Amino acid sequence: MVLAHSPVSLDPVAVRLTAKETVTAGTGQQPEASSQQQPLRDNAEEGVKHVLGSQVEAWNRGNLQAYMDGYWRSPDLVFFSGATVTRGWQPTLERYQQRYASAGREMGKLEFSELHVDVLNERAAVVTGHWRLTMSDGKQPHGLFTLVFKKMDAGWRIVHDHSSGE
Repeated sequence: MVLAHSPVSLDPVAVRLTAKETVTAGTGQQPEASSQQQPLRDNAEEGVKHVLGSQVEAWNRGNLQAYMDGYWRSPDLVFFSGATVTRGWQPTLERYQQRYASAGREMGKLEFSELHVDVLNERAAVVTGHWRLTMSDGKQPHGLFTLVFKKMDAGWRIVHDHSSGE
């Protein structure tokens, strides 16, 4: 099985691929991907990075609805945060609204860093990384996340989000 590990970084406007390696499981070797596999992996990475970049832009504009476009609009969406499990797109949106958009709350500026996109195949990918919010009072809540992406008819969507804060 060939796994592609692609560390990427996001700034609020653009997504850049910063490094790329292909590892064959069990061998530790780094062979070239076949000419047929590479375009599929590149397309998958591009699609996933586009979703993440769009989410950062939407969050930083204060647009939770647009941010949620990156998630699978389904009652089967799963969101883990701390010891809480939220199931479904609508309950996940409501959780974000209560936590970041209700009276007395702010969304802050979102940044993702130390991202690794593992393309499993042309229809599935796993992303790990760090998130950080910069709030107007200078506080910077931050943590880690793992996202499972699937390619749907509407494009790449997050179907499972496991986030933790420090």
